[in-house]
Amino acid sequence: MKNVEKYARGYFMPPKTSMNWAKKEYISEAPTWCSVDLRDGNQALVVPMNLEEKLEYFNLLVNIGFKEIEVGFPAASETEFAFLRTLIEQNLIPDDVTIQVLTQSREHIIRKTFESLRGAKKAVVHLYNSTSLAQREQVFRKSKEEIIDIAVSGAKLLKQCAEDTEGNFKFQYSPESFTGTEIEFALDICNSVLDVWQPAADNQVIINLPATVSMSMPHIYASQIEYMSEHLSHREHVILSVHPHNDRGTGVADAELAMLAGAQRVEGTLFGNGERTGNVDIVTLALNMYSHGVDPQLDLTNIPEIISVYERLTKMNVDERHPYGGELVFTAFSGSHQDAIAKGMKWREEEQRAHWSVPYLLIDPIDIGREYEGDIIRINSQSGKGGIGFVLQQKYGLDLPPKMREDFGYVVKNVSDRTQKELMPNEIYEIFMKEYVNISAPVEFVKYQFPDDEDFHTIVTIQSGGEVKQITGNGNGRLDAISNALQKHCGLEYTDLVYREHALETGSKSQAVSYIGITSSNGTVFWGCGVDADIAKSSVKALFSAVNKMNQKQ
Repeated sequence: MKNVEKYARGYFMPPKTSMNWAKKEYISEAPTWCSVDLRDGNQALVVPMNLEEKLEYFNLLVNIGFKEIEVGFPAASETEFAFLRTLIEQNLIPDDVTIQVLTQSREHIIRKTFESLRGAKKAVVHLYNSTSLAQREQVFRKSKEEIIDIAVSGAKLLKQCAEDTEGNFKFQYSPESFTGTEIEFALDICNSVLDVWQPAADNQVIINLPATVSMSMPHIYASQIEYMSEHLSHREHVILSVHPHNDRGTGVADAELAMLAGAQRVEGTLFGNGERTGNVDIVTLALNMYSHGVDPQLDLTNIPEIISVYERLTKMNVDERHPYGGELVFTAFSGSHQDAIAKGMKWREEEQRAHWSVPYLLIDPIDIGREYEGDIIRINSQSGKGGIGFVLQQKYGLDLPPKMREDFGYVVKNVSDRTQKELMPNEIYEIFMKEYVNISAPVEFVKYQFPDDEDFHTIVTIQSGGEVKQITGNGNGRLDAISNALQKHCGLEYTDLVYREHALETGSKSQAVSYIGITSSNGTVFWGCGVDADIAKSSVKALFSAVNKMNQKQ
């Protein structure tokens, strides 16, 4: 990186730094959200949306709950113009939704914009011109006074056209490239526009301060916003808005700190679509507030469906690691993470806790339409016993003893490592069934008898080596007697029989499952599982499975 010396900080600090925003702990209420997907996001697509796609996307935004939606730059193309006219003429805009349109501060564009708005029930007309030092010097080659005149002339024409056009209009002004503009000049030009519009209680005006190019760290942007908020004319009747881009990867942080600094409104897009690195992601912003117990006033309860429509219409993809929406953002492959999540979920269930505090999961995936099965814990060679056991329990109702989970965990990891792939829940289940459940070789259980109920003496019928045999044993209980018979027949010695059982299903087709672990003379533990409609038989099948596994290793 040899050319670092050619870069300088292109932003400007306020003449007086205010840090009141830094004293606030969190954002306590949702801002007014304005979606700019259909303009700023649409113009960034390789293939912009057609009329039908725009209409479907508009309905998506309405269903999510946006009350302000920027529908385009109607003077820019016939598609944009026709889209707006369709919305108005076919009465497709709900009464509680305000549309917004963008216009440069140029006479013919302003007049064309109002022509497209004729008959609008509620519309924001968004006027802008670029104000940064770089744009003034390199693009327009105009003085500050000339740039202010462009804004003021446009503001006056907006008032005139609004009076001459059927409809209900609110005004918005943006000093485009605000982040590269001297703050005193940005304040002067905004106040000059406000002096023209004369905002009042029944005629509020929006001043939008865009990070057209994100140029500073987020705390600098917050200080800029706070300074503007404290010095704008007619402040009580001004709605202060921000429109952060994501050039430095800080769009969300810029917006959050700007809200702490006085911004009442945020313009952005779903999943951060937009020019260059995109706009601020409203989904992330909204769910960040949700994670703090603040209602974002947007319906994001079915993120998978929103993503499906978004990807189909924009031809863009939501990255697997995209906050909240990405396929893998709630997924743990790491063994320690999986174990903590599994224990946290169990603790939450046992303690019946109202507040969400599960390790590694910022919010409950269920709240936004994700699923525990297949979303939270997925299995590969990096996974551990906790996660593998969690999958079996959540998906198939199998609650393995802790030590058996560890044993099975190594089996699964070896399979994943050998095949070099993620294992799906059904594959994990199949491995468990094959390795542990009702194993019938070399000794298959047929039936057992206890001729004298008061004496734990058993006759066990088995099939071994192709022939049916009866073996006998005594013990201090039924399972102990059967175990002694098996040890004698197979020539095995083991101790520390570990036993657990539970119902596998409920209702008329209920099944019982038993788990048994036995320890060989060299300290190796062998595990078996039995499944049967009869709980006693399930325990015997589990014992046979464990003994057969031990027998196979001898």
